[in-house]
Amino acid sequence: MSLYYTQKLLYQLNRDPATRRRFEQDFEGLLAEYELTREERDALRKPDIGLLYVMGVNGQILMHYAALRGYEWNAYLEAMREGERSYGPVKTGLYTRADSR
Repeated sequence: MSLYYTQKLLYQLNRDPATRRRFEQDFEGLLAEYELTREERDALRKPDIGLLYVMGVNGQILMHYAALRGYEWNAYLEAMREGERSYGPVKTGLYTRADSR
């Protein structure tokens, strides 16, 4: 999994107006510029916020992407909970549980 590149893309979307324009005008071209797995690309396309969370995407970065994709705060929180119900505990990163390793 290329968690680093997924987070880098989302960070750039949050910070860089040129990246945001690419997102709006050529999302597939933008995705192609990052070393992402198929699962990551699919989760970004849908968007599957819960899967991205379980993959280990930092919640501070992910919440901005969720808002960009139209999620209200409570829907964002529920998407993360649903992600754990559907895909299991967070696999890597800051939000892994000590008892899930």
